Amino acid sequence: MSETAKNNQDDLHDAASAEETAAEDVVSEATEAEGGEATTDPVAALEAEVAELKDRLLRAAAEVENTRRRAKKDVEDAGNYAITKFARELLDVGDNLRRALEAAGDTSNADPTMKKLVEGVEMTEQTLLKALEKNGVEKLEPLGEKLDPNHHQAVFEMPNPAYPDGHVAQVMQAGYVLKGRLLRPAMVGVTKNPAGQEAAKNDEPGSNVDTSA
Repeated sequence: MSETAKNNQDDLHDAASAEETAAEDVVSEATEAEGGEATTDPVAALEAEVAELKDRLLRAAAEVENTRRRAKKDVEDAGNYAITKFARELLDVGDNLRRALEAAGDTSNADPTMKKLVEGVEMTEQTLLKALEKNGVEKLEPLGEKLDPNHHQAVFEMPNPAYPDGHVAQVMQAGYVLKGRLLRPAMVGVTKNPAGQEAAKNDEPGSNVDTSA
């Protein structure tokens, strides 16, 4: 074989070796890249998925707890205030009994029949109030108290030195609450004294009226 042919053959062999080496390098780089993704990206993806699932779980648990609390409160309210409408109707009965007693007035000098009638009405009123109280209905007694818009409805203003301004001096209609919830406001008259009238009342000898707010 001539020297030229031999050199050509060596060049071809070197070229082939170089191409093979380059191909191996390319495969090696690709393998390293794939291997890096396989060991890093899946872990990050799993962590993100776990975090998202945990957040969803917490939100679902909170929603379930809120639903449970609302359902419990609804059941409690249904039990506590189921008689609201019926109780309001009974209040009208109590009002009529009270009006009858006030209309009867003093019966000390009345005939026995009238006395027994009034006593019967009084007993009926007391029995009604006890039945209402047994079921959570309480009567408001606001006379002398400071006006409370949450429980009292001011119907008019009136001078009354016995009470400070803005206090209940007369109760026109009793108020009631059902287990802490207003059933009916008390209709009241509120004091509004002329300037100096209350002070004059307090200056009287022996006066012990408490006029503090």
